[in-house]
Amino acid sequence: MILPVILSGGAGTRLWPMSRELYPKQLLPLASDKTMLQETICRLEGLADIAAPLIVCNEAHRFMVAEQARQLGQNPSGIILEPCGRNTAPAVALAALYARQNNEDPLLLILPADHLIADVCEFQRIVSLATVQASEGALITFGIVPTAPETGYGYIKAQKDATDFYPVSCFVEKPDSDTAEAYIDSGDYYWNSGMFMFRASRYLEELGHFRPDILAACEKAMTSVKPDLDFMRLDEEDFAACPSDSIDYAVMEKTDKAIVFPLAAGWNDIGAWSALWDVKPQDEQGNVVIGDVLTQDTDNCYLQATNRLIATVGVNDLVVVETADAVLVAQRDQVQNVKAIVEQLKARGRGEALLHRRVNRPWGAYEGIDVGERFQVKRITVNPGASLSLQKHHHRAEHWIVVKGTAEVTCGEKVVTLTENQSTYIPLGEVHRLANPGRIPLEIIEVQSGSYLGEDDIVRLEDVYGREPKGEER
Repeated sequence: MILPVILSGGAGTRLWPMSRELYPKQLLPLASDKTMLQETICRLEGLADIAAPLIVCNEAHRFMVAEQARQLGQNPSGIILEPCGRNTAPAVALAALYARQNNEDPLLLILPADHLIADVCEFQRIVSLATVQASEGALITFGIVPTAPETGYGYIKAQKDATDFYPVSCFVEKPDSDTAEAYIDSGDYYWNSGMFMFRASRYLEELGHFRPDILAACEKAMTSVKPDLDFMRLDEEDFAACPSDSIDYAVMEKTDKAIVFPLAAGWNDIGAWSALWDVKPQDEQGNVVIGDVLTQDTDNCYLQATNRLIATVGVNDLVVVETADAVLVAQRDQVQNVKAIVEQLKARGRGEALLHRRVNRPWGAYEGIDVGERFQVKRITVNPGASLSLQKHHHRAEHWIVVKGTAEVTCGEKVVTLTENQSTYIPLGEVHRLANPGRIPLEIIEVQSGSYLGEDDIVRLEDVYGREPKGEER
């Protein structure tokens, strides 16, 4: 049995402003109409003896991950929530410990959630071949057959012979351009894809040998795991004590049982906007154009508009990405440095590093429309049959106007039903709840007024989604 383990904990800062810390690239439809997480799940269909995927993700992304799996009709084997990031070695250890709970020992197929693979059939063929060696105790890594002397990837050196796979000689860091050229010329090197396969027990054995501190910390964290709806929630203090390390450094570079299977399947890690320019269809001028865009004398650009018109005149080799609250303009060969902008935003405490103007919640979404001194206006969408938590606020009152659908409003002891063009008022400090009893999405306009309008001004009294009594989620 193969248990796919999908690692979905990254932030994707180089794809800002589309990718945000609380809505990262793996949850976005960047390469197709499916999100990258959904593409990763779909890539497994057709593999023999395959279990439902086990997903390891950031706690803040849990509802989006669960919803995106549900949209595919998938019921994951489990969703493990990391309360903080500790890199891939602990994440895979958690998955292996979970897999071993019932004395089972499946093959773990480790897949990052944010990769693009164009040739799914070839990917599945190589994975199927690798099951033989993985079943016999080898630790498999999938090395991407390089197409260019890339300096943005780590490399794997193989001990070449006449088989379909090779012992790993060593892992090497991202090279400079001359070194990368030499790697390509030698024919002995592959890009490090970050995809692996091995038995759960074998990974735990090797981790215990080389990094017993990581294994001990993960074992302790798993003993205190708490089921929460569809999720497995780790104790934050226990997991925070775990050292942070990648699977490459912790195990794969040290073991003498590593084997590399070459993979030539149109792989791309979509690590920057230039990667999307490479894989998206281009017009006769070499431009990738998405959304409402007009061009004049424009060549070899990536242009993406989501809310407003983008117009370009006499420019070349640019990336221009527009969202509701930010616009990125960068030279196409400089997009690896976009993460520096995200670091500046975080240093200044700006919300554009964390969230879009539209914020997804398990019950629907809300979107900021306007904000000023002592007031804020939002558009709130509630899914059919869903409801917000029963809550109150210490610092703000709220006015709700229904623009579409039917609202069931709890305000104190009263429960009323409102339809289009009707409104209600929620006084400061009053216990209230908004629900959608109908079959179509409910849309309301909310006007908040008060001395403090932050989303953390919430005292949650009841919640069907098992969230904390206080927090930044309605």
